[in-house]
Order: sequence, then structure tokens, then C-alpha cells
Amino acid sequence: MNGAAKGAIIGGVFLAMLGGAGYGVYALVGDGGDGDGKNGEAAVRAGKGSGPVTEKEAAQTAKAFLAAWAAGDAPAAAELTNNVQAAQSAVADYRAKAYVSKAVITPGAQTGTTIPFGVAAEVTYQGATKPLAYESKLTVVRGLTSGKPLVDWQPSVIHPQLQKDEKLRAGAPAAPPVKAVDRNGEELSAEKYPSLRPVLDQLRQTYGGKTGGKAGAELWIEPAAQDAPKRTLLTLAEGEPGTLKTYLDAKVQAAAEKAVAKYPESSVVAIQTGNGHVLAVANNRKDGFNAAMEGRRAPGSTMKVVTAAMLIDRGKAAADKPAECAKEASWGGRTFHNLNNFELPGANFATGFAKSCNTAFIKQIDDVDDDAALAKEAREVFGLGLDNWKTGIRSADGQVPEATGAEAAAEYIGQGRITMNPLNVASFTATARSGVFHQPLLVPPELDGRPIAQAARQMKPSVQQQLVRMMRLTATSGTAAQAMSSVGGSDKGAKTGSAEVDGAGSPDSWFTGYSGDVAAAAMVEAGGHGGDAAGPLVAAVLNAS
Repeated sequence: MNGAAKGAIIGGVFLAMLGGAGYGVYALVGDGGDGDGKNGEAAVRAGKGSGPVTEKEAAQTAKAFLAAWAAGDAPAAAELTNNVQAAQSAVADYRAKAYVSKAVITPGAQTGTTIPFGVAAEVTYQGATKPLAYESKLTVVRGLTSGKPLVDWQPSVIHPQLQKDEKLRAGAPAAPPVKAVDRNGEELSAEKYPSLRPVLDQLRQTYGGKTGGKAGAELWIEPAAQDAPKRTLLTLAEGEPGTLKTYLDAKVQAAAEKAVAKYPESSVVAIQTGNGHVLAVANNRKDGFNAAMEGRRAPGSTMKVVTAAMLIDRGKAAADKPAECAKEASWGGRTFHNLNNFELPGANFATGFAKSCNTAFIKQIDDVDDDAALAKEAREVFGLGLDNWKTGIRSADGQVPEATGAEAAAEYIGQGRITMNPLNVASFTATARSGVFHQPLLVPPELDGRPIAQAARQMKPSVQQQLVRMMRLTATSGTAAQAMSSVGGSDKGAKTGSAEVDGAGSPDSWFTGYSGDVAAAAMVEAGGHGGDAAGPLVAAVLNAS
């Protein structure tokens, strides 16, 4: 073989399929190899040393590992990694439990000690065969005790979507497929609405056995947590899906997906104010996490909706009552500031709310003689902190812990230990708009007879009227005015929020609003001011409802 030909085979490795053998046969080309991979493996076994792994050591280790994997030799492959037990199980399961019947593994261009590779495989289960193609990579590190160059074992070596403690499996899944439809009967597929994939996976896991469908055969990722849904990678044989009605609205969902696409790490939820029906759930995140419903982050000044309700409820504040908005206010040994240290001399409470004046809220604490007042209002009126929401899939309830001193002051403005997600914030906005808490629902409770959370008491009419008035003022002439300018009609309201996060260069952007009978809330991690990033997301969703 001439030098040019050698250079065309990146790293000197070629894994080829031998018809009928099932797995690939390894052929070492170049580097003085004899064609069976033994020289490369011997070099790896002898390659003890110290210091950083060299590119040559990485190439030799990768060659040997990929050859052993392609040959289905789990023990040999595992010995070339820094986690023998996990690697041996994963490589063995690749054939035995993922039912990969054939595989060709082709390495790509090496970068330092990282070697990418492509896999062209076939999965066969009970006579059904489908191709499976993907790309992954491995990195070679120095063994801590052995000094040998070893593959740094990660589940993603076997498949890029595998995470810690997850497994690749094939067969007939326990939960039959479902055909999820929106409230008007339109089908909701992950292909058309990618943001719904984790939602649809959970709906299938929970309700697949209740809709009359029949399971087919699939390749899936088995999650680490027992209550987490399987993630289907490949359908080998079609099952018969049962129809599952949801409260989602395809039109609103489409708008939500388009909106979050504009900002990374963003999430939005829309619900009907009069019944809590979830109309849309969308996320744009690298990790695929359903932060819209499961996130737990400080909501910033959007929390002032609940704080204002508590203060008005207890007679400590009123929309027209003066509320000092100074540059700063101190409580519990901590000094709180407004954005850019602004002040509003002679402002009333409604103006302080609309302009998101932190100090107008902090200065009210001295008049509230109950440290648990905010937590009580959140639980009793807004249904937050009850830890019993059952939406139809996994979701995290808002948390408003009882607090004292500086921590209590921080909670008044949505910081401290308070945690929320867009679902929680959209819910308390809906409660403010309607005056009644309705636990958010993704699917009808009659489907499985699950109990629905109830609030201890309704909001007082006078409180609700003042909240609506202040949120309308915020949407028309306050911090939310620019974002809400595109939302038509006079029946609208909003609240902005920016939440400081330890170690983050920029605060999280929060925004919540309503238009007519629809409330929506959005969050953009490190997005800055609430009206700048999260605001347009909410406006887009409200305009589609």
C-alpha cells in the first residue's frame, strides 16, 4: 500500500462487515500492522506511562477498543476502558439486549485524544429488521492506577443519547403507543411538535395501557429513574396506538414552539384561566429537560403578583395607597436595590408594582406581623407549595418556604428559596385573572381518576380586582408595555421578572401575562430583563390563543 492510500484511512483503522458473521471483522492497515489488530492491542497493553496521553496512544487504544466492540468481545473491549464493569455490560447488551445483529464501525478524523466514529448497524427482533445509523465519539485518558491509556467510559460511547445509568434495549415495550390529539382532535406528533417529545413520552408511559392500543417492537433508551419514560429510538414493527385526548391546542403549541426557537434555554406554558387546561408546553434546551413544567428556579419579580395579593389581602397595601419607592431598602441586615437604583417619589402601590419597584415591597414587611404570611397566601389562595399537583405527567409544584429576616425580604421579590417554573407562574397569573385557583391539567382527570389539588379559599373580590388593575397598568405603561404592545384588546395584564442566579453572568428573564381567558409565562435562562427575552415569547403565545 502506498503512502497516499495509507493516509486515506484515517487513524489506520477500517472495520468491515463480513456477510453472515453478524459483527464486523477488524482489519489493521498501515503502521506495520499484520491485518488482525493484534499489534495495536499489544501496543495498548504495553502502553504504560505517565503524563498526558499522546495522540499515538489514543489512536492505538481506540483501534483496539473499536475492534473488540465490533467483534462482540465485551471482556476485551471493557479491559480497554476505565470502567470495566459498566463497559462490559454495555457492550454485551448491545447484541444481547439491544438486538443489534450487524454493525460496521468507521472511525473519523482524530482530534487530540478524541476519536469520532460512525456506526451503521441493523437491529433485529422477532423477524423484524431495521437499519440504525448514528455518530458518536470516545476520548482516551491515562488510567489513574495502571498508567495505561484507556477509553474514558461514558454510556454515550455506545450511543450518543445515552446518559448516566441509562441502557439501550429492544423488544416489545410495556406501554403501547398512543396517538395524542389536541382539544380539537388534531394529532400531536413529536415530528411536527419536537418540543412535545418528552411530554408525549410521559403520556405514553402513563396512559399507554389505558387507551386500548397494542405494542409493536422498538429500540429504546431505558431511563435510569424508574418513573422516567422510555425514549424510543427506532420502531421495528408498528403497534396499534390508542387515542389519547389532551387539553393542548395545536395552534397555540405551534406558536409556542416557534417562539422558544428564538432563545436558547427557554421555556413557555399557556393555560386557560377558567379551568387550568394546559394549552401549550414548549422548551428549547440542549438537555431536553421539560423545564417548563419541571424546572425549579427563582421567578424574580413575577412573584410580586402573589406578594401583592398577600399585602392587599391583609390590608397592608392597596392599589391607590402610597408606597414609598426609594433607591434602596434594608431588612434583616441586607440592603435591597431597584434596577439601576431608580426611585419614584410619591408613587402609589400600583405604580410601584407596574414599574417593578423592589423597595416598595420590601418596606411593607415591617407592617406584616406573620413571617409565614407569604407562604400561607401562596398555599391557601394560589395552590402553590401543596406538592399535590397531578397534571397528567411529571411536574414540579412551586415552592414558597416560610422565611424570616433578609431571606423573607428576598422572597417578597421572588428571590431567596422560592422556586417556580413557567407552569407555576402561568397558574398564579390565571388565579389572579379569574380569582379562583384551578390546578393545571394536561389530560382529563377522568382518564385515571386522579385527585386534583384544591386551594383552601378563594381570593377576595377586592384583591382580585386590584391585582387585575395593577397587571393591566404594567402591560400598558409599566415594565411589560413594550412586550405586550402587540397583544390586542384591553383585557390584558402582565408582570416582568429578572432573577439573580449565583454564578450566572446575567439574570434569568421571566415574564407572565394574560389576554382574555389565556395566561402564559416564560423563562429564558440568563436572558436578562424580563421584558427583553421572555416577554416576546409570552406575547407570541397570547396572540395565537
